Amino acid sequence: MGLTAPGEGERAILEGWVERDGKLPVNVSGGLKAKGHPVGATGVSMHVMTAMQLAGTAPEGLQLPKAKLGGVFNMGGAAVANYVSILEPLR
Repeated sequence: MGLTAPGEGERAILEGWVERDGKLPVNVSGGLKAKGHPVGATGVSMHVMTAMQLAGTAPEGLQLPKAKLGGVFNMGGAAVANYVSILEPLR
């Protein structure tokens, strides 16, 4: 997805970039497997959580302090349906 420079993925994990308080937080709610991965509902859930982050209304303990842009990536079926959504708050 290009979230890091080529070869920097391991560094991003080891240095905590993807942690809740890192510079590139990923899956602060635990991700889809934490939700039991109900097919179909998980794609909606990702968009709802991202929108809540951007609106400042995410559940306590999950809200990021400076959410300005959100990215959602989802794969469906046998990875034949893939999409990326980029969300930003209304100004």
